[in-house]
Amino acid sequence: MIRVKICGINDPASRDAALGAGADWLGFVFFPPSPRCVTPAVAAALAQGVPSRVGLFVTPTDAEITAVLAALRLDVLQVYDTAERCAAVRARFGVPVWRPVGIAGPADLPVSAEGVDGFVIEAHPPAGATRPGGNAVAFDWSVLRGWTAPLPWLLAGGLTPANVAAAIRAAGAPAVDVSSGVERAKGEKDPALIRAFIAAAHAA
Repeated sequence: MIRVKICGINDPASRDAALGAGADWLGFVFFPPSPRCVTPAVAAALAQGVPSRVGLFVTPTDAEITAVLAALRLDVLQVYDTAERCAAVRARFGVPVWRPVGIAGPADLPVSAEGVDGFVIEAHPPAGATRPGGNAVAFDWSVLRGWTAPLPWLLAGGLTPANVAAAIRAAGAPAVDVSSGVERAKGEKDPALIRAFIAAAHAA
C-alpha cells in the first residue's frame, strides 16, 4: 500500500484525522516563515500518541535541532539544506534524515544515497517563494518514470485528494507527502480533506 505523510500538523483535529485515516507519518514544521510552524512545546503536545514523527527544518543550526529533540522524540529529520549538511546532521544526531530535492527535469534526480536515508521529491520553489517547500507547486511527474531511486522516497508538491492517485500512477511513487493540499486556508488543515487524501492514495 502507498504510504502517506501528512505534514504541517498544528492542531489536534488534523492530528486525529490523519491518525484515524491511517497516515504513516505526521510532520511538524520548525521553520518560522511557514504558516504551519509550531514550537517544540506545541509539537510535543500534539505528538502524544503519534508513532512516526517527522520534523521539518530549513537550514537549521545544531542548536535549533537540539532544542527540538530536547522537547520531543523525532523519528525522521526532514532537512532543507545541502547534501553535505544533511549527511552531517545525520551523523551528529543519529536520527534518520530525509533530504528534499527540487526537480525541474530528470537531471535533478538523485543518483546516490548522499549519506542520508531518503528523499522527498518535489518541484523547485516558485520565484519569490519564502519557503523551499509547501508551495502547492506540482511538476511533470512522468520524469520520475525509469528513475532508479538510490533510497526510499516520497513524492510531494501540489498534491491534493483530486490528483494524488494520478500522481502516484504517473510517477510510480511508493509514498506521498502533502501539506497545503489538505488545507481549508493557508496553515489550517481540513480533517475531511486529510481523510479524502489518504483514502485516494491508498486506493491508488
